[in-house]
Amino acid sequence: MISTNGITLRFGKRALFEDVNIKFTPGNCYGLIGANGAGKSTFLKILSGEVEQSSGEVHITPGERLAVLKQNHYEYDEFAVLETVIMGHKKLYEVMKEKDALYSKADFTDEDGMRAGELEAEFADMNGWEAESEAAEMLNGLGIPTELHDKKMAELSGNEKVRVLLAQALFGTPQILLLDEPTNHLDIESIRWLEDFLARYEGTVIVVSHDRHFLNTVCTHIADIDFGKIQMYVGNYDFWYESSQLALQLMRNENKKKEDKIKELQAFVQRFSANKSKSKQATSRKKLLDKITLDDIRPSNRKYPFILFKGEREAGKQLLLVDGLTKTIEGEKVIDNLTIAINKGDKIAFVGPNGLPKTTFFEILSGEMEPDAGSYSWGVTTTRAYFPKDNSKYFENVDMNLVEWLRQYSKDPDETFLRGFLGRMLFSGDEAMKKASVLSGGEKVRCMLSKMMLEGANVFLLDEPTNHLDLESITALNNGLIDTDCTILFTSHDHQFVQTIANRIIEFTPNGVIDRMMTYDEYLESDEIKALRERMYAVS
Repeated sequence: MISTNGITLRFGKRALFEDVNIKFTPGNCYGLIGANGAGKSTFLKILSGEVEQSSGEVHITPGERLAVLKQNHYEYDEFAVLETVIMGHKKLYEVMKEKDALYSKADFTDEDGMRAGELEAEFADMNGWEAESEAAEMLNGLGIPTELHDKKMAELSGNEKVRVLLAQALFGTPQILLLDEPTNHLDIESIRWLEDFLARYEGTVIVVSHDRHFLNTVCTHIADIDFGKIQMYVGNYDFWYESSQLALQLMRNENKKKEDKIKELQAFVQRFSANKSKSKQATSRKKLLDKITLDDIRPSNRKYPFILFKGEREAGKQLLLVDGLTKTIEGEKVIDNLTIAINKGDKIAFVGPNGLPKTTFFEILSGEMEPDAGSYSWGVTTTRAYFPKDNSKYFENVDMNLVEWLRQYSKDPDETFLRGFLGRMLFSGDEAMKKASVLSGGEKVRCMLSKMMLEGANVFLLDEPTNHLDLESITALNNGLIDTDCTILFTSHDHQFVQTIANRIIEFTPNGVIDRMMTYDEYLESDEIKALRERMYAVS
């Protein structure tokens, strides 16, 4: 168990946390949420001892081992991959190194023999004989194949290093796990492996993630950082979000029929508590949920941007024809003889482990890149808006404030209109006068979405639009794309984003595309698709 007593962290006069008292118990997974800048990662660093609080204490049950997902991807470059994972269990690794050093001595003494015996006993108690096989199993589960296990970390790509460091944190069954964005750079199979691992895990997990599907799958509780405090809620992210929105609606409608809203909230609690969870904690979760009262559910102080996509004119049925499209980049054929038709109302998620074909396809459709062969033709009634994965060219060397920047893309140049629009996208007051060149990643994304909304297009191309966004903005964008009648072509690694928006899935594989009219979950669970994917990914 890990708990805090009176944790306060101040930077000058500003308090990031104020008198935080919270307890995290074994068998539970806690999703730590909060707006950008609320201090999620900093709080994890306080718990791990990496950041020292201004006052208060962190208590860990004596004898329990705490493991942290490391963020420095270069820290272990000189070590082999398998060794890096085992280093996650510091005591076991120290015993291994001391034991190896003793046995390699040319003048092995009786005293050395006694010490070696002690080390062997410790090694066995820590399940040391299974260490390498356990580490290898974790690496394979996270998509690091056996042929990479003996390579130096420096030889791995950035994405591969992230997976190794995650295996390091999980290795040796620590009693407490602190995970900051563990699904970053993981593919679908690796995320599922991690979800299954955490479902079986009996210790305490505290996780920060922008992946709502992951939070919904693994979390038993949500710890919400707001105004320097942390409020604990039983349930997963969706339950926290829906119930907090209902509670906020209650507060806003004080003079209306309160009883109806109370019944609505009670019905929601009952409906949620009746749901079955796949994890082993299902029974205990249900007991906790049954005890929830209305007083436990409070309005959230979060601010959500207003995102609405509405075409200025209706598109015809035939939107886009792609015929034999082919493109080679740096000697690699990333798109090969692609032929597809896209119709009005399609909301297509383009998926696949390799991002290059998807981004290349979007750049060709937006006119930013020419194909080597083949053609594509847009319907005469279509108007398109494009969200590129890399938006830097829209902001670099731009000496404009946000009002001026947005005016470039607006038919209405009036400052009051533009300020109002920016306000709905959370750039209110002085924020609207910030220079476009100094925006954060998330702020740039909100500006690009503002640009797209003003363009009044009826077809939207979105390449990884959730990158850099916080949970609130992801939720608002997700809802905006669900509600629109426009045609959507998009890519995303956010499972819930894809599942709730897409009515058609197109997967780029090494041997062509798979194209199906179905939801993402149906696509992933289909035995026919699984067999087809196995053939499409087989070595030619």
